[in-house]
Amino acid sequence: MDNLFIAASPSSPEVDFRFDERTLSLKGESYPENAAQFWGEIIAALRRFLAADDASAAITVNVALAYFNSSSTKMLFSLFDALNEKAESGAEVVLNWYHDEDDDTIFEFGQELQEDFPALAFHDHAVKSQ
Repeated sequence: MDNLFIAASPSSPEVDFRFDERTLSLKGESYPENAAQFWGEIIAALRRFLAADDASAAITVNVALAYFNSSSTKMLFSLFDALNEKAESGAEVVLNWYHDEDDDTIFEFGQELQEDFPALAFHDHAVKSQ
């Protein structure tokens, strides 16, 4: 399966899904005008990868989103739901959640993800402000 890379824009994050390396990364901010359109193909590509994947190696997901709007939140839940389903089927899915150490909103969203998607191996990473 081809890897997926989308460069960051002022309103959308960098998406770097290296399916061959089993590493998925999201970085930046997400408030695109049409979140369903932006995230739709990303989630579809992830679901295709997960459906075809039969390897036993872990999938690592790195998320460093500094901001996302409510529309993006709904799409992120769809993305994490797909990953959680894969983890429930026995695959190891590691979610590295990066957030500014002073950003309680992003930290708390990560805590919510940990509760809502318990099959994911969740790791919180507080990053010092620059």
